[in-house]
Amino acid sequence: MGTFKDLVVYKKAFEQAMAIFQVSKEFPPEERYSLTDQIRRSSRSVCVNLAEAYRKRQYEAHFLSKLSDCDAENSETQVWLDFAQASQYVDTEAYQQLYKANEEVGRLLNDMLVHPKKYIGFLSKK
Repeated sequence: MGTFKDLVVYKKAFEQAMAIFQVSKEFPPEERYSLTDQIRRSSRSVCVNLAEAYRKRQYEAHFLSKLSDCDAENSETQVWLDFAQASQYVDTEAYQQLYKANEEVGRLLNDMLVHPKKYIGFLSKK
């Protein structure tokens, strides 16, 4: 039986969280308990909520609720990326790469939200 780790969206979200972790190492020390902490938490939360959604997959409403949490955390990450770029903590190229990855995760989450049965079936077959 497969796990949430088999989902492309999980793999992409994990990559995104790790890329954000690396980039945020360069944020100024005064951002440690604000922007740095917030962007790391929200990006990691996408993965955590996917794991929780996996465990709730036998109940479609709960599955969708956790996926909605994933989508909200991914959107929050996008806003923190905007703040990081506006504060000149990330260069334009890094921002564009992170933003593109964030949008891709968002599209994959949206597909799960629109077609939950397809993913519930995928998770159950493994």
